[in-house]
Amino acid sequence: MLTDERYSIILKLLNESGIVKTQDLITELNCSESTIRRDLDHLEQAGFLKRIHGGAKRIYRLDEELTTKEKSLKNIQEKTTIGKFSASLLQENDVIFLDAGTTTLSIIDFIKVGNITVVTNGIEHASLLADYGIDTILLGGKIKFSTKAIVGSTSLSELSNYQFDKAFIGINGIDLEFGCTTPDPEEAAIKKLVLKQSSNNYVVADKTKWNKVNFVKVCELEDVTIITDESDIDLTSFKEKTTILEATS
Repeated sequence: MLTDERYSIILKLLNESGIVKTQDLITELNCSESTIRRDLDHLEQAGFLKRIHGGAKRIYRLDEELTTKEKSLKNIQEKTTIGKFSASLLQENDVIFLDAGTTTLSIIDFIKVGNITVVTNGIEHASLLADYGIDTILLGGKIKFSTKAIVGSTSLSELSNYQFDKAFIGINGIDLEFGCTTPDPEEAAIKKLVLKQSSNNYVVADKTKWNKVNFVKVCELEDVTIITDESDIDLTSFKEKTTILEATS
């Protein structure tokens, strides 16, 4: 087996379980202990893992949050595919929550059903929904400049009065160990409350969100259904913890 292939397998196993044992790697990769030790030393020096007694554990770095403008220029086709698929789940007379974010924004262009009500904390979302003549409630509160999301105690107070058939939540990180995470505590608070108030909870996330960890935990994987695009990411381990709907263009 080539060295790069061993590295790939070791990192895959780390992403899945967080910790790998040297003896298990010897069996899995069918190579000597000295080879495994060299591989782990190399990956530690590269910043991918930390050596521990008898093996190694994964190192993760908290991602920096991008602005809405920066996000809007990334993975446009994937977001469009996810948005179209998400909109196909809507039914007449649904009351839904649409989270702020560029992936949730892509849902709006594909809404075809009538007589739905949308509650949102996204300023751009509310404007576009109004352009389409869709009944819309925009939460009040403090505007977060970087993402144009409305957050804070006022928005949480308003949100506590509502119940939803479906909620579509944006997320920054999806991880087997740490679940669904986001960088900002105030946005996390909105997402957490929405998940409690909704009958059907969907997280929309393109392939860049997988195996990432951010500052604040929003929910466990078991709490949501994840809508994602077709990608080369191995989702087998994730499917053991959550329902994944893979959108197709």
